[in-house]
Amino acid sequence: MQIIPKMAAVVLLAAIGLPAMAQKIKLVDGDLTALKNEKQLNVEFTYDQLKVGKFDNEADYIQKKTAEYNQKEAGKGDTWAKAWKNDRKDRFEPSFESLFNENSDTKVGDYSGAKYTLIFHTTFMEPGFNVGVMRKNAYIDAEVLIVETANKSKTVAKISVDNAPGRMFGGFDFDTGERIKEAYAVSGKKLAKFINK
Repeated sequence: MQIIPKMAAVVLLAAIGLPAMAQKIKLVDGDLTALKNEKQLNVEFTYDQLKVGKFDNEADYIQKKTAEYNQKEAGKGDTWAKAWKNDRKDRFEPSFESLFNENSDTKVGDYSGAKYTLIFHTTFMEPGFNVGVMRKNAYIDAEVLIVETANKSKTVAKISVDNAPGRMFGGFDFDTGERIKEAYAVSGKKLAKFINK
């Protein structure tokens, strides 16, 4: 009767003991003092020259995964490829904005009239995997630029975001989009706190 609770405890302790990648946020260039009295920041998300996993080119990753899924089940790969792109607007970006806004007095969103724009440029995605008995956490790397909205070539600050982890407590993140969504949520929360300092 006591075997199941003991096994659950062992699994939980093993999961807690796994090494975690530490997210690093660093001011690379410029100064954040200009944002001190700003109540709103326009926000934009870019994915140019995105690397995914072992692929230097996102298009190659999408092509490979689409073909693999279509081979297993006709049309499944095409559905996956569409979801892969749609997740940006449907899941990743809203999660970033929501957690940023929960942790900062300065709100980010579609504020084209704001003095400054925060450009969150994702440079790398590790989708990870979770097949129950084995898993690899997702994470993202990004470059953040704070620019003048009226003149986006005028950069106020540049921040690097490395190893933003995408994992869910309890390990029920079997969906790729959910894992990556968590990486954006964590990035929003940590970046808000970093800018607030």
